[in-house]
Amino acid sequence: MTSTKVDVISDSKDAVYIDFITLKNFIRDVFVGLNVKRDDANIIADVLITSDLRGIDSHGIQRCKMYYDRIKEGIYNTDTKIKIVKKGPTTAVIDGGCGLGPIIGYKAMKLAIRKAKKYGLGAVAVRNSTHFGIAGYYSLMAINEGMIGITTTNARPAVPPTFGVEPMLGTNPLTAGAPTDENFPFLLDCATSIIQRGKVEVYDRIHQPLPDGLIITKNGRSQNDPHETLKNLEESTAALLPLGGIGEDTSGYKGFGYATFVEILSSALQDGIFLKDTAGTIEDGQKRLKVGHFFLAININHFTPLRRFKRATGTIMKNLRNSKKAPGKSRIYTAGEKEFFSEKERKAQGIPINRSIQEDIKTMQKELKLFNYNFPF
Repeated sequence: MTSTKVDVISDSKDAVYIDFITLKNFIRDVFVGLNVKRDDANIIADVLITSDLRGIDSHGIQRCKMYYDRIKEGIYNTDTKIKIVKKGPTTAVIDGGCGLGPIIGYKAMKLAIRKAKKYGLGAVAVRNSTHFGIAGYYSLMAINEGMIGITTTNARPAVPPTFGVEPMLGTNPLTAGAPTDENFPFLLDCATSIIQRGKVEVYDRIHQPLPDGLIITKNGRSQNDPHETLKNLEESTAALLPLGGIGEDTSGYKGFGYATFVEILSSALQDGIFLKDTAGTIEDGQKRLKVGHFFLAININHFTPLRRFKRATGTIMKNLRNSKKAPGKSRIYTAGEKEFFSEKERKAQGIPINRSIQEDIKTMQKELKLFNYNFPF
């Protein structure tokens, strides 16, 4: 990420700031109200609020209503029961049973970490899962245990192949992080597309046009209207461009290639669904929206003492930031740094909630009778 304001939602003039603990408790109570176990609801709340704290507003409380609606429609199972399909000393394949993605992701990375503590590496492939929030949350889990963490997931079709216009791949994040001797780790948490669907939703909520060069229509033209883009994505008549953009002149094939590799890691290893099947399947008359994930934890102490690794990694980050600046630029940031600053700021000032999300909160609050929360809207 390249800005403390990772998303534009915090620039909305109608936003109000709510204490993050209050929001986290509200999210938990929403899921408890939907018959999710309290321990599971706490995990989901932590995943979503971590996204907001880190400035990734597209995957924080904005996503709560999406989960809410899908649970009410029966798309997701509220009683998340994972099944280990295959296991070895350093590996496992998990079936999530179309439960709640944040719970599946949390337990899968926990398993990877346990294996890495004992054997040095832990790799867990997951099938039949659902949207699991920010991929970086699970890499952070490994980082907090003194490990390197890598996480991938596939997603609904939104990105075309290079020289194509048809949505085939998801935004397919490839997230990697490592501990340092600084106050924050190195953590690259981003999609393999230029923009992800959730950020298009952010622009739509605050009624701002999309920048040029992010969307391609079926006719090969650019598109700036976020509302029209979301509609066209559902109809497969527009797509989000991969990192590098359109064609090969700006290396769009790189983003396409990385997105394809994420698709493989998130589907082929675990015998899961891929490409257009992630747009939805029907099972026993019920619509399902399923995806797959891959988690890797690397125990640094099995390679080199953690202290030395953290010092070297921290030195790399410092040297990068202290390198010569471009004209007019006063600072260079490394991945994870601005999210760290965002977290400090938002813990002090609260989470910005725009009017559209305010309406979502009021709807969920009314339907679940959560009147113990006195929000200022």
